[in-house]
Amino acid sequence: MMTARRSKRAAARTSATPTREVILDTAERLFAERGVDGVALRDLARAMNLTAPSLYNHFPSKQALYEAVLERGLRPILTAVVGSRHPGALRPDQIGATVQALVTHFTTHPYMARLVQRALLDESVSVRRLVARWLTPLYGEGVAVVGEAAHETGWNAEEVPQLALGLFGMVFAYFTNAAALANLDARGDDPMAPPALAVQRRVLEKAIYRLLGPQPATGAGTEQH
Repeated sequence: MMTARRSKRAAARTSATPTREVILDTAERLFAERGVDGVALRDLARAMNLTAPSLYNHFPSKQALYEAVLERGLRPILTAVVGSRHPGALRPDQIGATVQALVTHFTTHPYMARLVQRALLDESVSVRRLVARWLTPLYGEGVAVVGEAAHETGWNAEEVPQLALGLFGMVFAYFTNAAALANLDARGDDPMAPPALAVQRRVLEKAIYRLLGPQPATGAGTEQH
Protein backbone atom coordinates (compact mmCIF):
# COMPACT_ATOMS: atom_id res chain seq x y z
CA MET A 1 0.00 0.00 0.00
CA MET A 2 2.79 2.42 0.95
CA THR A 3 4.63 1.68 -2.29
CA ALA A 4 1.49 2.39 -4.30
CA ARG A 5 1.02 5.72 -2.53
CA ARG A 6 4.61 6.69 -3.12
CA SER A 7 4.25 5.79 -6.80
CA LYS A 8 1.16 7.99 -7.10
CA ARG A 9 2.92 10.91 -5.40
CA ALA A 10 5.95 10.48 -7.67
CA ALA A 11 3.71 10.39 -10.76
CA ALA A 12 1.93 13.54 -9.59
CA ARG A 13 5.23 15.36 -9.14
CA THR A 14 6.43 14.23 -12.57
CA SER A 15 3.22 15.34 -14.31
CA ALA A 16 3.40 18.71 -12.54
CA THR A 17 7.01 19.32 -13.62
CA PRO A 18 7.09 21.85 -16.47
CA THR A 19 8.38 20.60 -19.79
CA ARG A 20 11.24 22.33 -21.58
CA GLU A 21 8.75 24.20 -23.76
CA VAL A 22 6.84 25.49 -20.74
CA ILE A 23 10.09 26.73 -19.24
CA LEU A 24 10.98 28.47 -22.50
CA ASP A 25 7.50 30.04 -22.72
CA THR A 26 7.80 31.41 -19.18
CA ALA A 27 11.34 32.65 -19.77
CA GLU A 28 10.31 34.33 -23.02
CA ARG A 29 7.57 36.25 -21.24
CA LEU A 30 9.69 37.34 -18.29
CA PHE A 31 12.71 38.27 -20.42
CA ALA A 32 10.42 40.33 -22.68
CA GLU A 33 8.84 42.11 -19.71
CA ARG A 34 11.98 42.77 -17.64
CA GLY A 35 15.02 42.19 -19.83
CA VAL A 36 17.55 39.47 -19.24
CA ASP A 37 19.28 41.32 -16.39
CA GLY A 38 15.95 41.92 -14.66
CA VAL A 39 15.14 38.22 -14.34
CA ALA A 40 16.78 35.84 -11.90
CA LEU A 41 16.48 32.07 -12.06
CA ARG A 42 14.53 32.17 -8.81
CA ASP A 43 11.96 34.42 -10.53
CA LEU A 44 11.53 31.87 -13.29
CA ALA A 45 11.34 29.02 -10.80
CA ARG A 46 8.76 30.85 -8.71
CA ALA A 47 6.59 31.49 -11.77
CA MET A 48 6.45 27.73 -12.36
CA ASN A 49 6.27 26.62 -8.72
CA LEU A 50 9.75 25.14 -8.90
CA THR A 51 12.93 25.52 -6.93
CA ALA A 52 15.75 27.33 -8.72
CA PRO A 53 18.13 24.33 -8.61
CA SER A 54 15.54 22.21 -10.46
CA LEU A 55 15.88 24.48 -13.51
CA TYR A 56 19.47 23.34 -13.88
CA ASN A 57 18.12 19.95 -14.93
CA HIS A 58 17.09 21.66 -18.16
CA PHE A 59 19.52 24.59 -18.54
CA PRO A 60 22.95 25.01 -16.92
CA SER A 61 22.64 28.80 -16.56
CA LYS A 62 20.40 31.78 -17.19
CA GLN A 63 22.57 32.67 -20.19
CA ALA A 64 21.97 29.23 -21.69
CA LEU A 65 18.23 29.61 -21.12
CA TYR A 66 18.19 33.07 -22.71
CA GLU A 67 20.11 31.74 -25.70
CA ALA A 68 17.64 28.86 -26.06
CA VAL A 69 14.73 31.32 -26.02
CA LEU A 70 16.36 33.42 -28.74
CA GLU A 71 17.15 30.38 -30.86
CA ARG A 72 13.61 29.01 -30.61
CA GLY A 73 12.17 32.42 -31.42
CA LEU A 74 14.50 33.56 -34.20
CA ARG A 75 15.35 30.39 -36.12
CA PRO A 76 11.83 30.05 -37.64
CA ILE A 77 11.92 33.72 -38.67
CA LEU A 78 15.27 33.23 -40.38
CA THR A 79 13.93 30.11 -42.09
CA ALA A 80 10.86 32.01 -43.35
CA VAL A 81 12.99 34.87 -44.71
CA VAL A 82 15.44 32.51 -46.41
CA GLY A 83 12.53 30.57 -47.90
CA SER A 84 11.05 33.75 -49.35
CA ARG A 85 13.86 34.09 -51.88
CA HIS A 86 12.61 33.27 -55.37
CA PRO A 87 13.99 34.28 -58.77
CA GLY A 88 12.06 36.83 -60.76
CA ALA A 89 9.39 39.28 -59.71
CA LEU A 90 7.63 38.80 -56.40
CA ARG A 91 4.24 37.11 -56.57
CA PRO A 92 1.35 37.67 -54.15
CA ASP A 93 1.26 33.99 -53.22
CA GLN A 94 4.95 34.04 -52.26
CA ILE A 95 4.45 37.11 -50.09
CA GLY A 96 1.31 35.60 -48.57
CA ALA A 97 3.10 32.38 -47.60
CA THR A 98 5.94 34.26 -45.91
CA VAL A 99 3.61 36.63 -44.08
CA GLN A 100 1.45 33.72 -42.94
CA ALA A 101 4.50 31.93 -41.52
CA LEU A 102 5.70 35.03 -39.67
CA VAL A 103 2.32 36.01 -38.24
CA THR A 104 1.65 32.44 -37.13
CA HIS A 105 5.03 32.30 -35.42
CA PHE A 106 4.56 35.59 -33.59
CA THR A 107 1.06 34.56 -32.57
CA THR A 108 2.45 31.34 -31.11
CA HIS A 109 5.22 33.29 -29.35
CA PRO A 110 3.52 36.60 -28.53
CA TYR A 111 6.38 37.95 -26.39
CA MET A 112 9.15 37.32 -28.89
CA ALA A 113 8.89 40.65 -30.70
CA ARG A 114 9.21 42.57 -27.43
CA LEU A 115 12.12 40.39 -26.36
CA VAL A 116 13.96 41.16 -29.60
CA GLN A 117 13.34 44.87 -29.15
CA ARG A 118 14.85 44.71 -25.67
CA ALA A 119 17.80 42.70 -26.96
CA LEU A 120 18.54 45.30 -29.65
CA LEU A 121 18.66 48.03 -26.99
CA ASP A 122 20.73 46.01 -24.52
CA GLU A 123 24.30 47.24 -24.15
CA SER A 124 25.70 44.22 -22.28
CA VAL A 125 28.46 42.33 -24.09
CA SER A 126 26.82 38.91 -23.66
CA VAL A 127 23.50 40.03 -25.14
CA ARG A 128 25.18 41.88 -27.99
CA ARG A 129 27.06 38.70 -28.90
CA LEU A 130 23.78 36.78 -29.08
CA VAL A 131 22.16 39.56 -31.10
CA ALA A 132 25.07 39.43 -33.54
CA ARG A 133 24.79 35.65 -33.80
CA TRP A 134 21.08 35.59 -34.61
CA LEU A 135 19.95 39.00 -35.83
CA THR A 136 22.94 39.77 -38.07
CA PRO A 137 22.25 36.79 -40.40
CA LEU A 138 18.52 37.50 -40.22
CA TYR A 139 19.05 41.10 -41.28
CA GLY A 140 21.54 40.00 -43.94
CA GLU A 141 19.04 37.58 -45.46
CA GLY A 142 16.37 40.26 -45.35
CA VAL A 143 18.61 42.70 -47.20
CA ALA A 144 19.37 40.02 -49.82
CA VAL A 145 15.68 39.23 -50.35
CA VAL A 146 14.71 42.89 -50.58
CA GLY A 147 17.71 43.67 -52.80
CA GLU A 148 16.68 41.09 -55.40
CA ALA A 149 13.26 42.69 -55.81
CA ALA A 150 14.24 46.31 -55.19
CA HIS A 151 16.31 46.73 -58.35
CA GLU A 152 13.28 45.94 -60.50
CA THR A 153 10.96 48.26 -58.61
CA GLY A 154 12.83 51.54 -58.68
CA TRP A 155 14.79 51.40 -55.42
CA ASN A 156 18.43 52.43 -55.40
CA ALA A 157 21.03 50.06 -53.96
CA GLU A 158 21.86 52.44 -51.09
CA GLU A 159 18.17 52.47 -50.09
CA VAL A 160 17.91 48.70 -49.69
CA PRO A 161 19.29 48.40 -46.11
CA GLN A 162 16.86 51.01 -44.80
CA LEU A 163 14.01 49.45 -46.77
CA ALA A 164 14.77 46.03 -45.31
CA LEU A 165 14.90 47.50 -41.80
CA GLY A 166 11.57 49.22 -42.40
CA LEU A 167 9.95 45.97 -43.52
CA PHE A 168 11.27 44.14 -40.46
CA GLY A 169 9.85 46.94 -38.35
CA MET A 170 6.42 46.56 -39.96
CA VAL A 171 6.34 42.86 -39.09
CA PHE A 172 7.70 43.18 -35.55
CA ALA A 173 5.95 46.40 -34.48
CA TYR A 174 2.42 45.03 -34.44
CA PHE A 175 3.35 42.31 -31.96
CA THR A 176 5.73 44.51 -29.98
CA ASN A 177 2.94 47.01 -29.41
CA ALA A 178 -0.02 44.62 -29.12
CA ALA A 179 -0.69 45.58 -25.49
CA ALA A 180 -0.60 49.28 -26.35
CA LEU A 181 -2.93 48.72 -29.31
CA ALA A 182 -5.42 47.00 -27.03
CA ASN A 183 -5.41 50.01 -24.70
CA LEU A 184 -5.63 52.56 -27.51
CA ASP A 185 -8.47 50.89 -29.42
CA ALA A 186 -11.70 52.43 -28.11
CA ARG A 187 -13.64 49.46 -29.48
CA GLY A 188 -11.81 47.14 -27.12
CA ASP A 189 -10.77 44.76 -29.92
CA ASP A 190 -8.14 42.19 -29.08
CA PRO A 191 -5.19 42.67 -31.51
CA MET A 192 -4.26 39.01 -31.07
CA ALA A 193 -7.74 37.70 -31.93
CA PRO A 194 -8.09 35.91 -35.29
CA PRO A 195 -10.05 38.72 -37.04
CA ALA A 196 -7.42 41.33 -36.10
CA LEU A 197 -4.58 39.04 -37.15
CA ALA A 198 -6.29 38.41 -40.50
CA VAL A 199 -6.38 42.18 -41.09
CA GLN A 200 -2.73 42.47 -40.11
CA ARG A 201 -1.78 39.76 -42.60
CA ARG A 202 -3.60 41.62 -45.37
CA VAL A 203 -1.93 44.89 -44.43
CA LEU A 204 1.52 43.30 -44.54
CA GLU A 205 0.85 41.51 -47.82
CA LYS A 206 -0.43 44.68 -49.52
CA ALA A 207 2.36 46.86 -48.14
CA ILE A 208 5.13 44.48 -49.16
CA TYR A 209 3.67 43.91 -52.61
CA ARG A 210 3.23 47.63 -53.23
CA LEU A 211 6.81 48.29 -52.11
CA LEU A 212 8.52 45.40 -53.88
CA GLY A 213 6.06 43.94 -56.39
CA PRO A 214 5.77 44.87 -60.07
CA GLN A 215 5.24 48.59 -60.41
CA PRO A 216 2.61 50.15 -62.70
CA ALA A 217 3.99 51.95 -65.70
CA THR A 218 4.38 55.68 -65.12
CA GLY A 219 2.25 57.97 -67.20
CA ALA A 220 3.61 60.25 -69.86
CA GLY A 221 5.51 63.16 -68.43
CA THR A 222 5.67 61.57 -64.98
CA GLU A 223 9.10 61.27 -63.42
CA GLN A 224 9.76 58.38 -61.03
CA HIS A 225 11.88 59.30 -58.02
